[in-house]
Amino acid sequence: MGSEVTAAGLRACGLDPVTVERIVVGALAEDLGPDGLDVTTAATIDPDQRGAAELVARAGGVVAGLTLVAVVFEAVPPGSGDIEVRLHRADGDRVPPGTVLATVTGPVRTLLTGERTVLNLISRMSGIATHTRAWADALSGSTATVLDTRKTTPGLRELEKYAVRVGGGGNKRIGLYDVAMVKDNHKLAAGGVAAAYRRVRAAFPGVSVEVEVTTVAEAVAAVRAGASYLLCDNMPPDLLREVVAAVGDRAELEATGGLTLTNAAQYAATGVNFLSVGALTHSSPIMDIALDLRTGGTDRCVG
Repeated sequence: MGSEVTAAGLRACGLDPVTVERIVVGALAEDLGPDGLDVTTAATIDPDQRGAAELVARAGGVVAGLTLVAVVFEAVPPGSGDIEVRLHRADGDRVPPGTVLATVTGPVRTLLTGERTVLNLISRMSGIATHTRAWADALSGSTATVLDTRKTTPGLRELEKYAVRVGGGGNKRIGLYDVAMVKDNHKLAAGGVAAAYRRVRAAFPGVSVEVEVTTVAEAVAAVRAGASYLLCDNMPPDLLREVVAAVGDRAELEATGGLTLTNAAQYAATGVNFLSVGALTHSSPIMDIALDLRTGGTDRCVG
């Protein structure tokens, strides 16, 4: 990590600096190849030329990932401690088009070399946060929370789940290791919902267990076996209301499948606790953000 200040900022956001650095270094390597070189910038920009660049929101939305700006530019090879990042907005801010999000001052070679990597990351994260905020707004007034899923971009899960939190959503399990989820195939192989639940609880007593159910009878059987969290898969609102009535407060209930922003409030009104939406991470459009370079005068180069 380039600086302890940057690392502390990541930790304050609930992000692991080591994981973030690995993501950033890998992203830069995709651009720079085995020699770590931006051939265009190396040919056209003097090594000692300095400038300032502004990160500008071309579209409106909810900002996420601004702490990564320093991480990226500090990681640009050969590495430079001579980078200053000033954030003008904070993660979670809803901004209009044209908003200057941050100003970065340093060697122009560093600014241009890291440009696409920083834009790829924060545009993606801000798009997820913006999409999630739309779902959070749709559920406003209810007691339900929108959750993400594991349908994330390989290698970017920690950043994408952070962006969901920024947008007002919650995180479901991080991976296959922190929460057990008994799904249809597990139930089939184990001999039923109750048997599958008991086997997971016996093997991993300290791990939270979620059980997928598709009928009221399955929901009741899962609760009787000891399950305290049910994933109600592809149930219409009327059926969800029956499950809520049958289960009562013995388990938390999550609705998934067939959910849209249009029907989100209808599903929340059934009394479920959560709505899980894979589209938060697998289908969110990016938020258009650009880097505008100033080289000391008033000329501006649009990135």
